[in-house]
Order: sequence, then C-alpha cells, then structure tokens
Amino acid sequence: MSHLRPEEDSGKRALRRGILMVRNRLTADDVGETEAALAARALELPELARARTVAAYVSVGSEPGTRALLDALHARGVHVLLPVLLADNDLDWGTYDGPDSLVSVQLGGRMTLLEPAGGRLGPEGVLGADAVLLPGLAVDGRGMRLGRGGGSYDRVLARLERAGAGPALVVLLYDSEVVGHVPEEPHDRPVHAAVTPSGVRRFR
Repeated sequence: MSHLRPEEDSGKRALRRGILMVRNRLTADDVGETEAALAARALELPELARARTVAAYVSVGSEPGTRALLDALHARGVHVLLPVLLADNDLDWGTYDGPDSLVSVQLGGRMTLLEPAGGRLGPEGVLGADAVLLPGLAVDGRGMRLGRGGGSYDRVLARLERAGAGPALVVLLYDSEVVGHVPEEPHDRPVHAAVTPSGVRRFR
C-alpha cells in the first residue's frame, strides 16, 4: 500500500509511465549498443573496482543492459549475486557463474526473468555485498531513485539498513533518465551513484 500523498503518488506514476513509454520504443540494437558503454562506465567506479561481492541483476527487455557488466565482474573473480523473486515480492539470492548458470522463469504470463540456477543464499545473502546494483527508471540530483513500484528493492534496502550494512548503492540508467525531481516516500533512501552509458554521477 502506498503512503504517498495523492499528488506525489500520481507524480511517481506519471514519471514511471513516461519513462517506460520511451524505453518501450527502444530496439534490441539500441539496448545492445549501450550495454558495453554502461559496463565500461560502471567498471570505472572505485566501489566496483575494489568490491569482492556485488549484488546485481539480469536486465530484461528494454532495461539498460547488464549482461556485459555481469560477465566482466565474473571474469575479474568477483562474487556476483543475482536476485530470485519470491512469491511475496521479496528477493532471495543466488550466485552468477556465467551465462550458462541462468534459467528462465515465467512470471504469471507477464514477463520472463533470468535467475541463477544454483543454490539459494536466502534474503540475508545480500548483506555480504560490497556494492548493490539497483534497477530503476530514474534518479534525481539528490540520488532519489524511481523504481518500478513492486517494492522488492525497498525491502532489500531496509534489510541492509537494519543490519547496519553499508554497501555502495548504484543505479543503472539511460542518459535521459537523470531527471530534475523524483517524488519520494519517507522510507526511500538515496543511492550513492548513477551509471549511464555516458558516465557516472555521484551523490555523496
């Protein structure tokens, strides 16, 4: 249930809708062309350069592509964690061991996710991450991130905060998705950096 005031709620929905409309017009070639640049920019981040464990995700559809980044981190010997969506929208975690370690999971006819095939670490598995790569639709100059609205990563961020864990929080976006203002709820937490194909923006 949303705790936003109605005008903030409609602002978030309108922003989300506008960004998704733009993303839905992207072709597979568009997504592929930006994927390598996004990986190169992300790998320049000191927080990723020295990370031993990174919680990430597999991009789907027209999301900014993460596969090149996952493979680069894995090739470096980084322990890469990938999310497994649970029935209550919380996230479990598994280990990425290369492209062959992913399995397709159909979500009630809505979309197909790629998840790690191996054993599960439990929702607390994310607490060992030095950096957490977050999906998103936008970020503003304060580092406030607009998610898709499912709440899965709100739970992850709350879990990290409760445990006193302090990983680097990094959102991966297209250049046009750095915006003037993202409406926020009291529980929303800013990210530390946003990576786009053209560069890195830091918020701390």
